Amino acid sequence: MKHTLENLHRGDSGSAMNKIETMLSGVKPPEFYRVKYNFPSDTVTNISKAVTEALARKGTLDRILPGQTVAITGGSREISGIAMILGTFIKELLKIGAKPFIFPAMGSHGGATAQGQREVLASYGITQKTMGVPIHSSMETVKVGETPQGLPVHADKYALGADHIIPIGRIKPHTDFKGRYESGLMKMLAIGLGKQHGANLCHKMGMPKMSENVLAFGKELLDACRIPFGIGIIENAFHQTHRIVAVPGECFEEEEPDLLLQAKSLIPAIPFDKVDVIMCQQMGKEISGTGMDSNVIGRSASLGISKPYAERIGILDLTEKTHGNFNGVGLGDAISQRLFSKMSFETTYPNTITALEPNAVKIPPVMPTDRLCFAFCLSTCTQAENGNLRVVWIKDTLSMDSFFISEALLAAADSDPLLAVEDGVFLPGFDREGTFQGFQQAVM
Repeated sequence: MKHTLENLHRGDSGSAMNKIETMLSGVKPPEFYRVKYNFPSDTVTNISKAVTEALARKGTLDRILPGQTVAITGGSREISGIAMILGTFIKELLKIGAKPFIFPAMGSHGGATAQGQREVLASYGITQKTMGVPIHSSMETVKVGETPQGLPVHADKYALGADHIIPIGRIKPHTDFKGRYESGLMKMLAIGLGKQHGANLCHKMGMPKMSENVLAFGKELLDACRIPFGIGIIENAFHQTHRIVAVPGECFEEEEPDLLLQAKSLIPAIPFDKVDVIMCQQMGKEISGTGMDSNVIGRSASLGISKPYAERIGILDLTEKTHGNFNGVGLGDAISQRLFSKMSFETTYPNTITALEPNAVKIPPVMPTDRLCFAFCLSTCTQAENGNLRVVWIKDTLSMDSFFISEALLAAADSDPLLAVEDGVFLPGFDREGTFQGFQQAVM
């Protein structure tokens, strides 16, 4: 991939990047200021205690009997403290004499292969060694019923062999559809338990019908499978555990919408009415299903553009934990060659085919370096007021406690009681190869 791209960037003279470098050489970055986002949100300080307290609810752990096998879902998102949450739950099951095991519940992620999904779990510290229980990974499913619309409903073959199935998942707003049920326990059943086959069926009617389908699939699985309860996790604005709740299976439909509303109140969207450029240092599947959370950046492959209405979004890198999955790169307007060189079609396209969402993986212009990616975004803006570019630079959409803004946004930041502008002027630093090295305080 890398060599092919280098050839595309090679000028007539034979020197790499010559024309692009020349055309963007006059673009100067604005001065930046670091801001702290003091978004109000409580944090769980003792995760193990929170898990055991949640399991004290009647109709949850008390439904598991000694000797019974329990299949526990392992998802594809990097939920804060997920290894501790799973590990504590497993210890509680072992205390009562149950026989738990983990199975990957992640639709088509991990390249839609059993080994790939096992590796995704391992990247979050979830292995047979760390958890002390088996991990059974398979893409095979069994049909267990049909939705009212006649769509077949499938479930993981290993999970169906257990006495009980316990979904564990983060409840949060989805990036590409809205409704009473978005990301959460119902979706963990519909998409996770159904594996690639079930996920594809759930997406068959498109994103506008997804919330409806998630409920229909989830209800059928609740009726057809032995799902006594689930564990829902809500995170705060800064990717920290806010709440852990155990929900009896018969209460999923009633309680999850309220938990979703609570989760929505904790999303720290970029706090400006209008920006010109968003620079995102990294994106990845563990951060969001679309690499960058559309609720933060205001751009979705299916829902379109919303506040802060960025004209350009530049993306510099893929995380290691995304394993080459570049789903969501289509939300950007420019990417770096560094990111491009890490992209895996084999890992990503099974996800795309399953979700029926090609817009999210359309490849934007690829700039030879991080510096030129930034310059490209700046130079192609047409909506800046008086040439003063409103730029927001973030690490990723899960790291919103601190970010950088250009001078044109200072007045808006100063008027926002949740933002605190720190002293000092900064400039983005790049090495000789044009790779971003972090922000450096400007010498005044």
